[in-house]
Amino acid sequence: MFMIGPIGFLTPWILWGLVALPVLWLLLRAVPPAPVRRRFPGVALLLGLKDEDAETDRTPWWLLLLRILAVAAAIIGFAGPVLNPEQRQAGSGPLLVVLDGGWADARDWARRVERAARAVEEAGRDGRVVAVIRLTDRPQEIAFQAADAWTGRLSALEPAPWSPQGMEAWVEHFPAQGFDTLWLSDGIDWEGRDMLAALFTDKGLLTVVEGDAPVLALHPAQFRDGAVMVTASRLTAGEAVEVEVTGHGPDPAGIERELARAVISFAAGETKAGAAMDLPPELRNRVTRFGIAGLRSAGAVSLTDDSLKRRKVALISPGPAAEGLQLLSPLHYLRQALAPVADLIEAPVSTALPANPDAVVLADVARLTASEQAALVEWVEKGGLLLRFAGPRLAASDVSRFEEDPLMPVRLREGGRALGGALSWGDAKSLAPFPEGSPFFGLSIPDDVQIAEQVLAQPDPDLAARTIAALDDGTPLVTRKTLGEGQVVLVHVTANAEWSTLPLSGLFVQMLERLAISTRPALPEARDLEGQIWVPEVMLNAWGEERDAGEVPGVAGEVLARAMTDGPGPEQPPGLYAGQDRRVALNVVGPETVLTPAEWPPEAVVEGLAAQPERSLKGGLLTGALVALLVDILAALWLGGRLSGWRRGVAVLAVALFAAPDARAQEEPLPGDDFAIEATYGVVLAYVKTGDAQIDELSEYGLLGLGDRLWERTAIEPQRPIGIDLEKDELAFFPFLYWPVTADAPTPSDAAYARLNQFLRSGGLILFDTRDAGVASYGAQTPEGQALQRIAAGLDIPALEPVPEDHVLTRTFYLLQTFPGRYAEGTIWVEAAPADAALEEGMPFRNLNDGVTPVVIGGNDWAAAWATDDNGVPLLPVGRGAAGEQQREIAWRFGINLIMHVLTGNYKSDQVHVPALLERLGQ
Repeated sequence: MFMIGPIGFLTPWILWGLVALPVLWLLLRAVPPAPVRRRFPGVALLLGLKDEDAETDRTPWWLLLLRILAVAAAIIGFAGPVLNPEQRQAGSGPLLVVLDGGWADARDWARRVERAARAVEEAGRDGRVVAVIRLTDRPQEIAFQAADAWTGRLSALEPAPWSPQGMEAWVEHFPAQGFDTLWLSDGIDWEGRDMLAALFTDKGLLTVVEGDAPVLALHPAQFRDGAVMVTASRLTAGEAVEVEVTGHGPDPAGIERELARAVISFAAGETKAGAAMDLPPELRNRVTRFGIAGLRSAGAVSLTDDSLKRRKVALISPGPAAEGLQLLSPLHYLRQALAPVADLIEAPVSTALPANPDAVVLADVARLTASEQAALVEWVEKGGLLLRFAGPRLAASDVSRFEEDPLMPVRLREGGRALGGALSWGDAKSLAPFPEGSPFFGLSIPDDVQIAEQVLAQPDPDLAARTIAALDDGTPLVTRKTLGEGQVVLVHVTANAEWSTLPLSGLFVQMLERLAISTRPALPEARDLEGQIWVPEVMLNAWGEERDAGEVPGVAGEVLARAMTDGPGPEQPPGLYAGQDRRVALNVVGPETVLTPAEWPPEAVVEGLAAQPERSLKGGLLTGALVALLVDILAALWLGGRLSGWRRGVAVLAVALFAAPDARAQEEPLPGDDFAIEATYGVVLAYVKTGDAQIDELSEYGLLGLGDRLWERTAIEPQRPIGIDLEKDELAFFPFLYWPVTADAPTPSDAAYARLNQFLRSGGLILFDTRDAGVASYGAQTPEGQALQRIAAGLDIPALEPVPEDHVLTRTFYLLQTFPGRYAEGTIWVEAAPADAALEEGMPFRNLNDGVTPVVIGGNDWAAAWATDDNGVPLLPVGRGAAGEQQREIAWRFGINLIMHVLTGNYKSDQVHVPALLERLGQ
């Protein structure tokens, strides 16, 4: 193919015709021979006369140029010009199409599959056999097949949520004969890539196609210096750029929401940058994953595990240690073990419990007041964990001596047991191996852990069942019992080093972790994972979407430990794995992962994935040549004076050629007309788009379900609901607007406020739904309520009052006294009645014929109660059993009353309705 810039020619030899254009110019502009002069006396009679239809003696330059351009366009058109032609490498042998197929390919996977499909199709036209492999699959024998065999299989390929591993294992599976290779690479230098590239260049022509979309990766979040640190990497160091990282997790209602957002700024030339998120413990513990906003890739998502969640632990001791004797304090070693990984609360029981700690530790606390005892029992029964340590005070007291104390797991003997001294019962004891069923099972016991003194348990029948750790002579060291939904655990030695060396060892911290008193602040080591089976709970796909693990079998700790180091793979995909004492997140990108651009051999041909599409110019050029020739014919007739009777026909032809396209263009609706036509086709209910896809979808299906009820029960026949963008859409088309208020709802602009106020003044009604009645009904100030106050500050809203019993909303279609949605206890606010709207004698309600309330405000989450799918099946549960379905029915009736009120006003306040209403009310 002959190329001139971005244009190629399929038959370039025809362009030689352009050489003849100068000759054609000379021929066309040639002057005819001068006429022969003959004198005739009668010619004198013609002197002074002018011929109105004069004929030129040569071709005008503009007509000559038009003809030359027409001929040139025809020559170039027949040469087959193509804009941005795809450069195809000729070949005759087998073709191997290689896709990395990892998480970095997910960002433009569809384009990669399309490029591979084109290569397979071209190979099929050339009669070549083809093989397609993904480097994220397990290595297997390469089988070349006819191109048709791969046509349908390519579209079914999907990327894997891990990176290519063990590329060198593919070498032995390639055939001995030569072949050409098309490698669609993610551009990252994974281990073994150089070896494969060298092999492919030895076998034949290697063509590498790299994507143009940026490769970004998010490292696991870490907790440092009181803040959550999020770090991201990019493949190539370029200009300064900013990316947003969001944290997601469930809110108190269990709905997935965005809980945090931070901006990571890459400086020019840097490939790694981070940002800090200052989150309160309650919010930080809810975050389940972080992700780079706007990027669908498993590498842009980081799952969180217990290493990010810090528990609140209350430490309670009988009193402070003497000055200078901090090492003897009952809480000293507990502080050292827990301070890096937990939020500590050191306060009395009466102050600590209202802070809702995850665990309470009593270090040698023997007696509690009656109120403290009752409060602790109630707290443990609700799911709390009480950890007690023995000591001199507990040994000397009679707590749980004769009858088992509710806050003790066993009964205790009087006094203690001393080991390894002159007056002791024997030598210091070591710990026995932890039995199966114990939370400490699998932990290794250091040889230097010795027990010198302890409190003894009474040999009751259930002592063995409650013992979870013992000494090598069988004496219980740690006992546990269940109290309600919580647990009470007693360590029979002190929390300091006075009775044992246990607090001085790493085993002390591990035992606290196994009891869920604390969590590890960093990635687990291999020894922490070994000896357990880790069951996957949540899995990630290549696009960073979470999937339920389902029936995926558990993974041995040794395998998971290797995956934490080498990265996930087919045997251990990325996700969240649960063990006996903690959950571990296996992410695609680790904390030490470095993205390095791939370097290719000089023999390889490197192309970009973002190629301009081919476009044939032949049809346009030939059409232009034909139009130029038609204009030439008209111009020649005009110059020859032969258009005097054809002027009307020329005008009609000109209108047909030039005005007709404009007329057709005017018949098409303007871009904004589609929205106006859809909004005015019938009665259309609208909702405000929040930017949260889940909430917007629920709003749409909520109004869809309400519309179905209106079709069934009333004369109103709404069309499908429409989502409204307050910043650009016109509101005058709609009578009703449903506005779900979110905590992060943006404040409308001045232009949007102007449209909203005009909408309210012209008779429109807005239903503000904060969806927080389950919380706000108990007096709590919710983020949604605060967002509503901020938004309503710019609206022209009249004075409001709770819906009175005689308001028109209680009787526009159905007789109602409550207005439930998904919640039933929220307060509903409407425009306050006029001061002179008094109740007349004999009337069941006041005269409120002053118009429709412009706003209705509540938090009962009506869209969730109204919502049905396209088949009319409710999408979300409401309440329980028959009572819940009755609540959904009342919610639908409230929606019908609301729409009837919007469309018909306060006509039910007219006195003509009084007899019928009195009869229905039973009065």
